[in-house]
This record gives sequence, C-alpha cells and structure tokens, in this order.
Amino acid sequence: MLGEGPPDLVISSGTFGSVDLDWEDPMVAAMYRRLASFSRLIRFDRRGSGASDPLPLDALPPWESYVEEVVAVMDTVESERATVMGMFDAGPMALLFVVTKPERADALILANTSPRILRSDDYPIGADLESAQNVVDQMVDTWGTEAQARMQVPSRASDERFRRWFARYTRSIASPTAIQAYLSPMLEADARSILPAVGVPTLVLHRTGYSLFPVDHGRFLADHIENARFVEIPGSDGPLPWEYADLVVDVIEEFVTGAPRRSESSRAVLTVLFTDIVKSTEQLGRFGDWKWRHVLDQHDEASRRMVEAFGGKVVQTTGDGVVATFDGPGKGVRAASALRDHLRSIGIELRSGLHTGEVELRDGGDIGGMAVHIAARVMDAADAGEVLVSRTVRDLTFGSRVRLEDRGIHRLKGVSGGWQLFAVTDS
Repeated sequence: MLGEGPPDLVISSGTFGSVDLDWEDPMVAAMYRRLASFSRLIRFDRRGSGASDPLPLDALPPWESYVEEVVAVMDTVESERATVMGMFDAGPMALLFVVTKPERADALILANTSPRILRSDDYPIGADLESAQNVVDQMVDTWGTEAQARMQVPSRASDERFRRWFARYTRSIASPTAIQAYLSPMLEADARSILPAVGVPTLVLHRTGYSLFPVDHGRFLADHIENARFVEIPGSDGPLPWEYADLVVDVIEEFVTGAPRRSESSRAVLTVLFTDIVKSTEQLGRFGDWKWRHVLDQHDEASRRMVEAFGGKVVQTTGDGVVATFDGPGKGVRAASALRDHLRSIGIELRSGLHTGEVELRDGGDIGGMAVHIAARVMDAADAGEVLVSRTVRDLTFGSRVRLEDRGIHRLKGVSGGWQLFAVTDS
C-alpha cells in the first residue's frame, strides 16, 4: 500500500504477480509512485502466487473467489470503497467484483484483458482452442526463462539486464506446473453475461499491438459496458510500466480523479546517461555472490564519484548500472568515458548510452519523459565497452574535444523513426 486516499485504487495484475519484486524495477516503481500521487494504491497478489502461500494445484479456488480476496484486502486496510483495476486474466474477476459488490466499488478499470478467450459463433474475435492451448503451452515451457520477456515485454527484450530480471521475476511468482494449473481453466472463463450489469464508471485500456489479447477484445468490452470509455495505448507490451507509462497513468488519473493531471513537475533539457555492466550474470557465476556484491559496491561508488566529478547527478542505480543526468552533453560524454575506463581497470566492462532532450523532473528526484526512454534505447544498442550517443548529443558537442565515429542508423525499440548513433572514440 502506498499513498493516501480517498480515492483508493486496488490493482491486481492478474493471477501472477510479486508485490516485492515489482519494486526492484525502476520503471515499475516509478509508475506505482505516480499512481500513489493521486490515490491510495492497494496492490495485492492472488492467493497461491507471489508472496502468498502456495495452494494445492488440484484444488485451486474458483475464479469467483477473487471477490472474497479483494474484500479481505480492502477490509484489512480499512478501505470502504475503491476503484478496482484488473489486468490480463484478472479482468473477468474484476468485472465480477463490481457487479456483486457494487457498494464497495467506485469505478472499474480493465487493462489488456478480455471477457472470453475462445472463439464461438457469437464471439468470432476469440482464438480457436488449439491456438489458445499452444499459447498456454508456450508460457509453461518458457516460464522462468528470458524468453518470457520477449513474449510479454518486447519493448525491453533487447536489454540483457531486464531479461535476466524478468526471468527471475517470473520464477518468484510460481512454478511452471502452477502456471499450467492456473492458466488452463482460464480458457473456459466467459464474463460476457455480466457486462450489462456493470453499473460503475468504467475505463478500458488496451495495447494496440499486444498479441496475447488482441485489441478487439478491449473494444468488445467497451461496446458492451454502458458508457465505458475506451482508450487505445500504443505499443505491444502486456504489462503497462515500460511503454508509454506516462500516458497510461495520465489517463488513469483523469478517470479516477475526474480532472486532468496538474503538472507539479518542472522540465529541463538535460543529457541522460544509462550504463549497464556487460554479462553481469556470467561474472556473478565467476565471482560468486559475496565477491560480486563487493564488485557492485565498487561499481556504485565509482559511478557516483565519476558522475559528480563531471557535474552530474546519479538519479538511481539499477543493480548493475546507473541512470544519471548532466546539464551539458560534453560533461555526460566525458563522465561516461572516464567511468568506463576506470571500471575496466578493475575488471568491469560497461556499455553506455546518452541522449539530450527535455526531461520531466519529478518529486523525489525521479525523471521521466521520452528523452529518458531514448537514452535507455541508445544504451541497448551499444556493444561491450562502447559509449554510444544520439545525433542530438553529437550536434551539441560539435567543436568540443569529444571525438565521435558514425555508427549508422538504428531502429530504437519503442521509438519511431531511424536514429543516427555515434560511438565515442576519444574524450
């Protein structure tokens, strides 16, 4: 739970979630903090997943038990009424909650979900049974591996650090056997009959390119819930935090509070630096846990020292990298090069990316905006030991001592158009 209400916002990210590991990813944490800036955010895992005790897989609770679980959580935190948000397979269960407990529901938000999975004569947009079962089998076969990131969060699939984290995240939620036990019955769920009974304001959010729940499912929900508002979100990720998260939260805030977001943040043009330790998983295996923790401590200390030496500010550490800002692109480039060279001398290889653009300065020292996302994608394109910069950085450092080599046009995940990138050869 985070923030203060009213309003209260109860979020279930589906059957599978981890209220603890969610906070390890800076973009998830940033999204939750923004949601909590205008609501009391109440986040919970369903029974049998995440931090809760496992349940016998041959005696799982029926999907309507979700209603009891939400009521129990709300009672525990003394929430009389709340907006309930259900994603993925929690969508039908959130629908059931608002129609059976209208006295506890202020509103309903449905995100990347569907009232029914399978195709039928009166639901032609559904999937055939064989295709749906193939998806379930693929989920089970790849559960706990980096392939899950490619399936669920394609916008981050090129980020090695993220893939490793997401694999660990899924392993922490449930076993592949449990995934099979939970997902297979979901194919039989059908909540269409209760859609006309929804009597609370409803917001339907749906990714335009999300393959597991095509956008037509979201349109069906909005068309069959009276006065529902339908908003298409660009991108192909299933989870919401990593693609256009600011847009998602803006829409939710306006829906929950009844007013557009009043910007309390300021904006500034800054150079944003992202760094990442190359092949950190392999190095962890080579060093062992204790020694690797010592290496990371050295990395964090050196990163702060180098960034501050060039007039920058470390916004956050990411476990095996940093995010930092500078008021000049030349300072950022020189800091990245100096940090790379220093860490290389103690056996740590970095890759780095920089971009200059307008950045949103948020409460608590956090940053946001497209410039931040672009800097992260520039880093994704870098090779081991490479400091890559965008064309904008190149243009703003023209005439300085920074020497750059053209690396051609790149497609950056989640960013439109082609981006010309340059590698630092001498700073």
